[in-house]
Amino acid sequence: MERRFYMLLYRTYHAQRSVVRPMGAALGLGTGQPKLMDYLSRYGPRSQKQLADYFEIDPSAVCRMLDALEKGGFVTRSVDQNDRRTGVVSLTEKGSRAATAWQQAADTVEQQMLAGFTEKEKTQFAEYFRRAYRNLKPDGAFGMQPGEAVPEPEQQREKE
Repeated sequence: MERRFYMLLYRTYHAQRSVVRPMGAALGLGTGQPKLMDYLSRYGPRSQKQLADYFEIDPSAVCRMLDALEKGGFVTRSVDQNDRRTGVVSLTEKGSRAATAWQQAADTVEQQMLAGFTEKEKTQFAEYFRRAYRNLKPDGAFGMQPGEAVPEPEQQREKE
């Protein structure tokens, strides 16, 4: 088996992607769309800019994904009542159902991927990913809402 960490990470990502993409497709979701749906389901209506910032992707890519989601009846777009220049994206009822189904599918894949890990190992594994992310993007806030401060490891343990 490969020993270089970046190759192990790539291979794990590729294996995970090959399992989850068909699950998204079965729900009528294309590449990249499930993460937008999951985010909207967890945090409520957001602007396209907030989505692009959170996922660190080009706003035009978010726009294309949202166009397809809107066409599929998963999201709606409206004008922010507080700032008429800003559009707000919301899940429809169909989108909420698909997001819930996606979350259940993702949980199943996560259970499969982490089979044999203890709870302590799972917590450590997640923390290792957070730390690696912060090493590469010290200004980022992996797994958090935009603008929310990154907790120090001691604060994270207190929350859990």
